Amino acid sequence: MSIVTESRKPVRGLLSSLLMSRSLLIGAAVTLLLIGLAVLSLIWTPYVPTAMNILRKLQGPSALHWLGTDALGRDVLSMLMVGARNSLSVALIAVAVGMGIGVPLGSYAAARGGMIDGFVMRMTDLAFAFPALLTAVIITAVFGPGAVNAMIAIGIFNIPVFARITRGSSLGLWQRDYVLAARCAGRGDVAITLDHILPNIGHVLIVQATIQFALAIVAEAGLSYVGLGTQPPMPSWGKMLNDAQTYIYDAPHLAIFPGLAITLAVLGLNMLGDGLRDMLDPRIRRER
Repeated sequence: MSIVTESRKPVRGLLSSLLMSRSLLIGAAVTLLLIGLAVLSLIWTPYVPTAMNILRKLQGPSALHWLGTDALGRDVLSMLMVGARNSLSVALIAVAVGMGIGVPLGSYAAARGGMIDGFVMRMTDLAFAFPALLTAVIITAVFGPGAVNAMIAIGIFNIPVFARITRGSSLGLWQRDYVLAARCAGRGDVAITLDHILPNIGHVLIVQATIQFALAIVAEAGLSYVGLGTQPPMPSWGKMLNDAQTYIYDAPHLAIFPGLAITLAVLGLNMLGDGLRDMLDPRIRRER
């Protein structure tokens, strides 16, 4: 009985910390709602998002169109749902690219140290000199605008972020006794990184991923706003804001709802990141 009781303690502690974190619960609820709308748009939307009906253009929210229609008579709710799918897709792939390259790069720099570490950090400094928007301009000048190029541009910007986070979090761990013991036992840098370093900085990377996910959504909206991201006729939150400028006084709902969607998405992901940090960081758990 004591073994069963002891095995349940970590689970109960995790559940209690989960229920106590309002930030985590609210952030998770908003994020799940966003993901749910994006997934639902794959199989159903109130109207075809690209279908135009000029007779119903610039209508406010009503029983037929819950969030109104745009200047071409397209349903705003349907466009927001598909826009959520596009934003999540771009952000997810951009963050995956950043983590997939940045984490190994930062781990390698921390493990090797010396000139290799200095070279990797100087390369990340160079990458920071080209923000996502400027990188997108360069890429689209060569390959043309589009969602794929937006993913590449945002992903390139995420690489040095994850490289620096991984390197900074790993440096101190390489001096720990258990890492020195593993080296004395003949373990290589790759094995030590996989078995000891990454598991101990996993909570840092998870929190940073949620932050970068939120920033990627904003970056995708910004790129679409200036015409470098998702291209028509596919809806995009940034493109919807751009189109709303002309009708800001006649149909303010065209700007309110996409802006509100971006705000809620970023707020939910940031609150989710804060909640995960509080739950996963052992130092904060000990203080509580």
